[in-house]
Amino acid sequence: MKKIVTALLAATTIALAVVATSGAAEARWWGPGPIIGGVVAGAVVGSALAAPYYYPYGYYGPYPYGPCVWRTYWNGYRWVRACY
Repeated sequence: MKKIVTALLAATTIALAVVATSGAAEARWWGPGPIIGGVVAGAVVGSALAAPYYYPYGYYGPYPYGPCVWRTYWNGYRWVRACY
């Protein structure tokens, strides 16, 4: 939810900046600027909405290398069980 709100806030800020700084339109030269700007804006918004590239806790399962001792420790964000 935070990513969507952040992306919408960024898009709104960019749109307001464009409206506030726009002047009279002079369509004399149509170069690669708008296309490159659109690609960059799409990359920024797309990366803000993209899923994380890592797997969540507990995805990999237990280690298959014999017996282990499960310990629970605080990693700074949540309690995690690990095999040592």
